Amino acid sequence: MTNKQTQGIFSHFFTKILTRKNPDEMLKEASSAGFEKTLGALDLIILGIGAIIGSGIFAVVGIAAAGGNESLGAGPALVVSMVIATFACIFSALCYSEFATMIPVAGGAYTYTFATLGEFAAWMVGWVLMLEYAVGYVAVACAWSNHFMQLVKGFAAYLPNWLVNPPVWLINDYKGAVHQIQAAGGDPGALIPHICGIPFSVNLPACVIVAIITAILVKGTKDSTKMATLMVVIKLAVIALFVLVGAFYVKPSNWVPFAPNGMSGIFMGAFIIFFAYIGFDALATAAEECKNPQKDLPIGIIGSLIATTVVYVSVALVLTGVYCTSSGHIDPAFLKAPMAYVMIMVHQNWAAGLISIGSLAGLTSVLLVLQLASTRILYAMSRDNFLPTIFQKLHPRYKTPHVLTILVGVVCMIGTMTLDLDVAAQLCNFGTFTSFIIVCVAVLILRKIDPDRPRPFKVPCSPLLPSLGILCCGGLMVYSMKSLTASALMFPVWLLIGLGIYLQYGYIKNRKVEMNRISIEKDESERELITK
Repeated sequence: MTNKQTQGIFSHFFTKILTRKNPDEMLKEASSAGFEKTLGALDLIILGIGAIIGSGIFAVVGIAAAGGNESLGAGPALVVSMVIATFACIFSALCYSEFATMIPVAGGAYTYTFATLGEFAAWMVGWVLMLEYAVGYVAVACAWSNHFMQLVKGFAAYLPNWLVNPPVWLINDYKGAVHQIQAAGGDPGALIPHICGIPFSVNLPACVIVAIITAILVKGTKDSTKMATLMVVIKLAVIALFVLVGAFYVKPSNWVPFAPNGMSGIFMGAFIIFFAYIGFDALATAAEECKNPQKDLPIGIIGSLIATTVVYVSVALVLTGVYCTSSGHIDPAFLKAPMAYVMIMVHQNWAAGLISIGSLAGLTSVLLVLQLASTRILYAMSRDNFLPTIFQKLHPRYKTPHVLTILVGVVCMIGTMTLDLDVAAQLCNFGTFTSFIIVCVAVLILRKIDPDRPRPFKVPCSPLLPSLGILCCGGLMVYSMKSLTASALMFPVWLLIGLGIYLQYGYIKNRKVEMNRISIEKDESERELITK
């Protein structure tokens, strides 16, 4: 092969992977998809709050304030960390709103990338979004299981022992079961059952809640919104209860020193608490199911973000005011369930019980929206020939992608048996930061290459605000890599796996589709000539 031929092959390859998809073509495909349009602005705000307020505020807030294995705590300055995380989100949320009103189709950041950066970048963003939503989904399902078992133990006097204290291998992944058995002085090899010589451990409560969520989503997004509404009301009520009751036990002395670990603690707190903000971007993935996406999506995205920020700051002020997070002596129970722990500490056990119920409600609504987002992104990727066409199949009655929904549910059930939850949350953040950065970049690109396209909502002060979004997200991401070694290594591995799948399937499939399209167009042209 000559150098000229080699250059031609590489030129053809790069031309194809940089091919952008016309937004008009996306809108045409979306109009024929058949999704039922049931979501209004209030529905979107409820879904947004349902997605955002969950495991972050009920669990991660304790680690962000007091610190974890690989990170420093922000202490009372967690409020500042939240403000930093909020600004990073707001800049990105404005960019999401511009895209969502301009190209209101399923897929979110994946779709927007395809319209601006081309085929390969779109696939990689979709792959990163799977890291954010699917891996995050597994982490939240396992957190739901932990909170459920804590709630059950509170009714030990009324429930049978087999339900209150089930075998460890029925409520944990294998690694977690081994750790608990060894901590109790037992032998994992003897206590964990084996099937064909392979140890078997399953997080049964997590699998059950995933199955329930999957069934609800198969039935339709309107019913999903009704469930999310109920969950949102419950968790907001118990959070208000925590703030009102806890306010009477706040000691201003606990806010001193305000930032025990300086700016290092504040920035790490911002990275960790960012997990509590993940979810507003999921609204963009449901654009095809909105009644009036040009008007309702910006309201839903920005409105849910503002509402949750007010809630978060209120909780942080009370939490750090009641419990001293800068003492250096942190009870591990505080890190797992900080709000309930604080209520027990001030002898308000009744409030702690209600907060546990609210935690389950919060986590359930997060599961609902994360699985909804996962299936819509995969649906869009299948429509673009990156995945098998069977994933485009809609339920004949409910008009939902039931095949994808069930598949995501099954994969997540398997994930609850194998995933390291701490690393999962960190990976989730890396995936989210990456997608936010790319959306901010994509807004700037589309302003240049397609300036005349109607934009019902435009990011104000562009290119300043999108650039600030890139700097905030990128800065937090790079800064955290100095401490979070495990997830910082696994994230590039995930990207390499995605690259392999694209080269072995997505690229080849798209070229075959192109050849078929060319062949069909050629046949039609020949028939027209013969007719003439």
